[in-house]
Parts: sequence; structure tokens; C-alpha cells
Amino acid sequence: MAEPAGGRPVTVSDVQQLVRRKDEIEAQIKACYELLEGQKGVGMHEPLVDSEGFPRSDIDLYQVRTARHNIICLQNDHKALMEQVEEALHKLHAREKEKHARDEAEALAEAMGQNQSLPQAFAKVNAVTPGSPASVSGLQVDDEIVEFGSVNVNNFQNLQNIATVVQHSEGRPLSVTVIRGGRRVHVGLTPKRWAGKGLLG
Repeated sequence: MAEPAGGRPVTVSDVQQLVRRKDEIEAQIKACYELLEGQKGVGMHEPLVDSEGFPRSDIDLYQVRTARHNIICLQNDHKALMEQVEEALHKLHAREKEKHARDEAEALAEAMGQNQSLPQAFAKVNAVTPGSPASVSGLQVDDEIVEFGSVNVNNFQNLQNIATVVQHSEGRPLSVTVIRGGRRVHVGLTPKRWAGKGLLG
């Protein structure tokens, strides 16, 4: 099939255009057959001469010949067009399948990439007291802590490390990075005195 201009891939509208063209050709063929029918029911193969070999005088020979010629040409066009429609549909389906496979592969690669690029957590939030500095900053239960101020997986030994950072940062914002639902989230946390225990809650 001839590719659309510029060798671009076949689109749905290209197929629709071909189908419209096919419908037009079918309408023209029908009109030609109706014309033959109107000429005493002369079809495609009835003789155009009488028993004595003279051109028939009861029909319009020119119209009949023209209609027959047009039908043959239009049927050839119709056949070629049907092949184009079929090929275009094949290409369209193949491209859809290809696109679907590519999308799936990209989604998979992205998911794999995200997993690989997520840093390692060293602690998990198991409770957040409502109204506490931790709660106000947006920390949530099950957040996995990746960085807490200067503490990260490389230098973390025990929870005392975090307590030390908290005491030294009272009233100053701390940068905290957590993993939440498979994504990295940054939280600005300011340790301070509040109605409850500790500086975080």
C-alpha cells in the first residue's frame, strides 16, 4: 500500500478516508448497474446487436458501453482499495500492539528504576502523636526514614543518634527524607517543646 505522504505511519483517519472512498466507489458502481437496468435490463454481457448483427435500436448504446466500461474500471479500483484498507488495518493493529508492548516495557523500566534509585531506610515511624511537632510537619506512621538531619544509613548506629540531632536542633528546621508508598518524600521538621513528651512526639 502507498504510505501516506511523508512516509508517516498509518492513522485511524487514513483508514476512515479509504473506507469513505470505498463507499463512494460502491455507490458509483450501483448507479452504473441501475443505468444498465434502465436500458431494458441490459446487464454486463447481453449482446448489443440484434439477430441480424445490427446495433440494437431499443437501447442507448453509448450509455450502455460507457456504463459497462465504468463498472469494470470501478471494480478494479474497488479491489485495489479493499487491499489498501486491509493493509492499513493490519499496520494499525501492528502499531497498536507495538505501542502497547513499548508502554508496558517503559512502565516496567520506570518501576525498576524507581526501586533501584530509592535510598535505604534506617528507621521506621511506628507512631505519631496528634498535635505534636512530628504530626504538624506531616510525618506519618510507616514512613521509612532515609535521612534525619545529618543522620543517614551510613552513620546511623542507634536511635540515640536521632535524639542527639533533635536536642541540638531545638527550634531550628531539620531536613528529613522518608520513603512513603514507594516514593521519596521530603519533610521539614522543627523539633520544639509542646504539650506532650519530647521535642518531636
